[in-house]
Amino acid sequence: MGEKVILCFGDSLTWGFNPENGERYPREKRWTFLLERELGEGWRIIEEGLNGRTTGFDDPIEGDKNGRRHLPVLLESHRPLDLVVIMLGTNDLKGRFGLSAAGIAQSVGVLVDIVLKSGASSKVLLVAPPPLAELTRLATVWGFEGAVEKSRRLAEYYEVTARWHRCHFFDAGKVVRTSNLDGVHWEEEENQKFAQALAQEIRRIFS
Repeated sequence: MGEKVILCFGDSLTWGFNPENGERYPREKRWTFLLERELGEGWRIIEEGLNGRTTGFDDPIEGDKNGRRHLPVLLESHRPLDLVVIMLGTNDLKGRFGLSAAGIAQSVGVLVDIVLKSGASSKVLLVAPPPLAELTRLATVWGFEGAVEKSRRLAEYYEVTARWHRCHFFDAGKVVRTSNLDGVHWEEEENQKFAQALAQEIRRIFS
């Protein structure tokens, strides 16, 4: 049996943002690397995380962060793929986009459609990011003021979106806690917990 290739498409949670110092976790501590190790031989993870990436909206402050524009290029670059994991939506919570939790879920559903219509992969795993934690002053500067309650509703809408688009669904908030160090990102041990749980879900998908 040949190697199975998985594209992980996300934002700073996939990039590996360390809330303790604002730098990037070393490769061996990021969940994408840990996921590949959990899955073992015969699996390859392609890490495509970008700080500030949205599901499909131009950011007037941070530049080209539009996931809807990035995804088709990456699918074409890395095809064929056995699975695409999409974990986006946290940055869409920023006040400048004016989106509801339901609106964010609808937007991420467009990304699922892009994958399925591209022919690059017949399987998509939509991951709801965990709710935000207590926001620090830095997080409010980033634009997340007032976003905590909205973040708590993402999972329920993402699950509905996954059913509507007939793709797989996983709620990261069931295994990961966002750090109070900045209220947005994950501490080191959460990467390991997420990788272990996601590996189980991926094995189930392919069983």
